[in-house]
Amino acid sequence: MDIFERVAAYRAESDQLAWNGTFKDYIELLRKNPSAAVTAHARVYDMIKSYGVEEVGGHKRYKFFEQEIFGLDRSIEKLVEEYFHSAARRLDVRKRILLLMGPVSGGKSTLVTLLKRGLEKYSRTEQGALYAIDGCPMHEEPLHLIPIELRPEVERELGVRIEGNLCPSCQMRLKLEYGGDIEKVPVTRVIISEDARVGIGTFSPSDPKSQDIADLTGSIDFSTITEYGSESDPRAYRFDGELNKANRGLMEFQEMLKCDEKFLWNLLSLTQEGNFKAGRFALISADELIVAHTNEAEYKAFISNKKNEALQSRMIVMPIPYNLKVSEEEKIYNKLIKQSDMQHVHIAPHALRAAAIFSILTRLKETKKHGMDLVKKMRMYDGEEIEGFKEADLKEMQSEYLEEGMSGVDPRYVINRISSALIKQDLQCINALDILRAIKDGLDQHASITKDERERYLNFIAVARKEYDELAKKEVQKAFVYSFDESAKTLFENYLDNIEAFCNMSKIRDPLTDEEMNPDERLMRSIEEQIGISENAKKAFREEIMIRISSYSRKGKKFEYHNHDRLREAIEKKLFADLKDIVKITTSTKTPDATQLKRINEVSKRLMDDHGYCPVCANELLRYVGSLLNR
Repeated sequence: MDIFERVAAYRAESDQLAWNGTFKDYIELLRKNPSAAVTAHARVYDMIKSYGVEEVGGHKRYKFFEQEIFGLDRSIEKLVEEYFHSAARRLDVRKRILLLMGPVSGGKSTLVTLLKRGLEKYSRTEQGALYAIDGCPMHEEPLHLIPIELRPEVERELGVRIEGNLCPSCQMRLKLEYGGDIEKVPVTRVIISEDARVGIGTFSPSDPKSQDIADLTGSIDFSTITEYGSESDPRAYRFDGELNKANRGLMEFQEMLKCDEKFLWNLLSLTQEGNFKAGRFALISADELIVAHTNEAEYKAFISNKKNEALQSRMIVMPIPYNLKVSEEEKIYNKLIKQSDMQHVHIAPHALRAAAIFSILTRLKETKKHGMDLVKKMRMYDGEEIEGFKEADLKEMQSEYLEEGMSGVDPRYVINRISSALIKQDLQCINALDILRAIKDGLDQHASITKDERERYLNFIAVARKEYDELAKKEVQKAFVYSFDESAKTLFENYLDNIEAFCNMSKIRDPLTDEEMNPDERLMRSIEEQIGISENAKKAFREEIMIRISSYSRKGKKFEYHNHDRLREAIEKKLFADLKDIVKITTSTKTPDATQLKRINEVSKRLMDDHGYCPVCANELLRYVGSLLNR
């Protein structure tokens, strides 16, 4: 890639986005595309929708968030539908501050950053084009030029809604520069940019003694007082506060509840009435989505103070808990590692999964449901089927504790421990045992963990290791199976022939002797017992498989063994059980013979080619599994 050519192309592309005209031209533009005059809330909602929406299991999944936010689909659906969608329809929630409340490292800041970057990108598209009065310090909606008395007619004519008044600066320019002739007022297209302070404002609390309210609302330019003669002259005022610059877009309050009270007072009228007070001017209109974030402790302290009731009533609080899915937690760790300079270190398969299992277990709460433990609950949350439990049980557990996911180990701690292991040992490859050991060593240094929590967490590390042991054995056993898929398919077809004969109360024909035989009960039970199907439950399980086959057949599809999770697991376990002795002898022998050495090399190659291992972790895995099978 020629860097300078690409930069030149980007600059040319930016130049093409430019649009300049008069207010009269803007009105003609609105006749064709009234959506150019939508509110800030509607613009954010349209931006989110523009990336696509999927229906999954009766829930909406918004693609805009899926590259950066993992495992929070339910929270995001609630956020988009209950806040952004409602606010976009001009319902009363748009007059509320959106407060994201959750534990540290839960994704609150990432979510807000995503919205900001999304708005910047969206404003560069035709669909998200945004127009403002040229030269206005607040990038004001040009429709504010229309006198209030005439607005109802204009709204009917153009199919738009006009809310708000001209800022003091534009009022004076309209009078002095254009003699009140609104047709001549120049309008330009603006591109939202946090760096250029257009449409995005950010306020972060600091020392209240040194921080000035001017950071939010702008300030008087004392060098111009002698020229203009009055502090109430708009030309003597800098409209450069964060609330001014966030107009038409998004205003972020970082750690909002840590702010001094005086900085929050402006939000009372801004949220409810859409305006705020600055300097010696009338109320200034502002159209902006106010989003803040805080942790649970700060929020509880805030609502316990009666003085905050007015502001509290103007908030929509959206809990943003930790992710509770193991597979999604792995994605979080992968994302954070890719952002580092440690990508040259190979991470063995299932290493991050072991860490994720530990993390999720610390966040889950014990359920009152009989027969359900934390490990089963963790698996159900991750989409696995657990015998004896249904979708209704999952939903019941998810609604059992509103605060589930608001505590536990945060992703930063795990990544810090992984980083520590990588740096200290200068490893070429890191496996699950290295990571779990690093997590365990770090518990003593974790200041916020109590003695009781430490004991629980040590137990969860042991559980995560047991889960990894099963994954490791399965991985090696699978690698030992020559042409695994073919073996599985053969066993699967044999099983299907037998359960079909069983369900139809018929016989099966021997392919070699052509002799009719009863279904092979021993074979069927040897497979079903692998996943704990009892003698009493075998008939229901077999009938369920036949119903699934029939369903696939009606749709013109072929039913494969991997189309049914529990049957796939049973087939694999049966094959592994048959191979266990071979695996045990081959992996644990210290002086392998030529045949065993050949098999080890073949298995190592298969682990590297098909399962993502490197030579180091493949050999470590074989040694480890050998020791497990010999226990």
